[in-house]
Amino acid sequence: MVRPSKLYLVCYNSLQALGWSIALLRLVACLAHPLSVHSAYAVAGDLICFLQTCAILETVHAAIGLVPTTPLLAFLQWGGRTHFVLAIVRQIPEVQISPSVFITFMAWSISEVIRYSQYALTTLKVCPSWLTYLRYTAFIMLYPIGVGPGEMWTMYQALPYVKKRNLYSDFFKKFSISYHSFLVGVLVCYTFLWLKLYMHVFKQRKSKLGKGSRKKRA
Repeated sequence: MVRPSKLYLVCYNSLQALGWSIALLRLVACLAHPLSVHSAYAVAGDLICFLQTCAILETVHAAIGLVPTTPLLAFLQWGGRTHFVLAIVRQIPEVQISPSVFITFMAWSISEVIRYSQYALTTLKVCPSWLTYLRYTAFIMLYPIGVGPGEMWTMYQALPYVKKRNLYSDFFKKFSISYHSFLVGVLVCYTFLWLKLYMHVFKQRKSKLGKGSRKKRA
């Protein structure tokens, strides 16, 4: 009999995989139209905002021990993406049509379809080895693409609009700083924070794939 916690994780990861698959199909479909790279948010933005918001549950999963992940790491991963998609892209229509948003959404969708599918099947102990290999290999290309020409480029393009409209001034004036200054700081730190996460996933890759490789060589 499947434990309730395991059944819950299978359902959660399966629904996330389904949601990101739909987002990916919408993004791929829009490639058939002229100026398709400018319509990523229009065709998949609302769905991606919803899926990313729901991912806060992964911080809860880590906090209560459902998954062997550090709660702080889970929260930072969720917080970075959620800030990007809700506080920046959703609030600034001018950046929604940027090719950088298309790049970001494509990289996110591909990686999340792989990740959530692998999580769901691993929980059921029926995950094929090729999917596990893909889960811990595809990020090598997808992460840099999603961060550099994707997220960072989008945030850089958002800076003039943030400054012109003085976004979130009521909140940030409590800290004697503007959101524009905060966003500049985020951009400065982003590379270092992302690099730390990137190296962490490489360590995960070594632990997940290294054992299998050693067995084959033996």
